[in-house]
Amino acid sequence: MADSPYRIGGGRYEIRSLIGRGGMAEVHQAYDTLLSRVVAIKMLRIDLAKDSVFLTRFRREALASASLNHENIVQVYDTGEQVVTTPEGTEVHVPYIVMELVEGHTVHQLLTDGQPVPINEAVEIMTGVLNALEYSHKRGLVHRDIKPGNVMITNTGKIKVMDFGIARALEDSGQTMTSTDAVVGTAQYLSPEQARGETVDTRSDLYSCGCMLFELLTGRAPFKGDFAVSVAYQHVAEMPPLPSSIASDISPELDRMVMKSLAKLPEERYQDAASMRSDMVRAAAGAEISAPVLPPLPVSTPTEGFMQPHASYPPAQWSQVMEEDPDQEEEDEEAARKKKRKKIIWAVVIGIIVAAALIGLIWWLMASGKNQEPEQVTIPKEIIGMSAIEAQRTLEDLGLNMEQGPAIASDEVDKGKVAETDPEPGTEVESGSTVTIHLSSGAAEITVPDVSGQTQDAARKTLEEAGLRVGSVKYEDDSKTAAERVIRTTPEAGSSASKDDEIILVLSSGYVSIDSSQVVGKSQQEGLRYLAGLGLQTNTVTQETSQTPNGQIISVEPSGRVKNGTSVTVKVAKTPPQQSSAPSQPANNSSEEPTEPNP
Repeated sequence: MADSPYRIGGGRYEIRSLIGRGGMAEVHQAYDTLLSRVVAIKMLRIDLAKDSVFLTRFRREALASASLNHENIVQVYDTGEQVVTTPEGTEVHVPYIVMELVEGHTVHQLLTDGQPVPINEAVEIMTGVLNALEYSHKRGLVHRDIKPGNVMITNTGKIKVMDFGIARALEDSGQTMTSTDAVVGTAQYLSPEQARGETVDTRSDLYSCGCMLFELLTGRAPFKGDFAVSVAYQHVAEMPPLPSSIASDISPELDRMVMKSLAKLPEERYQDAASMRSDMVRAAAGAEISAPVLPPLPVSTPTEGFMQPHASYPPAQWSQVMEEDPDQEEEDEEAARKKKRKKIIWAVVIGIIVAAALIGLIWWLMASGKNQEPEQVTIPKEIIGMSAIEAQRTLEDLGLNMEQGPAIASDEVDKGKVAETDPEPGTEVESGSTVTIHLSSGAAEITVPDVSGQTQDAARKTLEEAGLRVGSVKYEDDSKTAAERVIRTTPEAGSSASKDDEIILVLSSGYVSIDSSQVVGKSQQEGLRYLAGLGLQTNTVTQETSQTPNGQIISVEPSGRVKNGTSVTVKVAKTPPQQSSAPSQPANNSSEEPTEPNP
């Protein structure tokens, strides 16, 4: 970044550091010079601004987002367009959105280790999301891209939903979507109707919320696949597993609530965000909820082809399986007895066959086991870098058990991932053996270098060479540091940090604030000392006749927030001189006669 930030919006916004980049836009930290606050500005990529489809979508985002004002939604302050000259020399109108700068992390970052979050925390996060959707849905706006990456947890614990970038007014949702809009959103959180390219309503957002809640509770999305198309197909055609089949601490009430939110048909889901939120909170507390009780799984009989129950059997099919054949009641009594006898015969025959097969299998295993060595299994090298859950599944698939040992520092492996195993990867062990894994606690401690006084680019280079990474950038007024130079870092210089920690840069804004109460009414010496302490020049000192006590400062110009090094003028009171007049001689009105001189 250059030392001198460029401006947009008629010079109102100073564009500073780049803090994010998405498929459609870039997000910059900026400073609003009119309202003296730090903001985030989202600008459409220049190459996309030439595309009328993307431009229309971005403008729609601005209009939709600007109408929303809720504590759980990132606030939009302003919108506009900036004329930018491309390298080819052509001018492009690039739209931008000015919004509040949210400091914190996304829910996606919270889930990167593949571990579920505590149930109470998952409910708190989803309560904030559903509060935001309840508000937007009542105003006719569907988000269409609810996912962990679009939900922020601020440093104060507040939940903020962002990027209503593909929201569409409900009154327009009846239009046929173009091929560009056919599948909008992220595959792991798409509703079935989105995956089919159909029109959507508010219940599509609630399905995405169900996917997100499923992942918070279990540590994994309800559907997984190597390609987006395969995941989208599962949303349409397959049922997800029960959350409790993955995380054993999940109650039947939460199972019911999640499965209702993930119903394939919109009419079988929750119909609004408020009812979903209510059921979720009650389910977490173990109270009665509106979600239907999951029907019992179908049980097979010998004549039904040994159909095995399946944990993901669709509810619609459960009911069909459990229905009785209406024609059966019309059979005569003799036919019913014959059918029953036939079932018994088949059951006996199949039972004999199964028993004989089991006896033969047991005999073969006992005979072969006497002369066989224990099976040898190789601990895979790919286990390094896996999450604990992934490592456990990998080892169990190989017939091995897993224990988790103490965490160890690692510069090569991300925090929370497997850094070491005992025995080591590549070692052959007996099937059934226990492998101890050690997760990375992050990189070894690094001393934060002193980058005060450096430019942002220089400071970033210094920190990165030390093995650290820069997170957010903040600005403060400071009289002793030049504009765009580093005042300090958080953590501060000399303290310890790991490469996983984000270093916050605090830069000088290049401004200071003059508190007139510290100058006006003070003596000239005292006032000038205060201004000098702010790094300001006081080249002009004038005196002005005033009733204010002699030598006191009457005024200072300019005042308020000014640039470093600004020259200011102070006016000092000079008491007017008093008028001095000689006393008047009294008239000679004595009654005595003048004395004659003696002769």
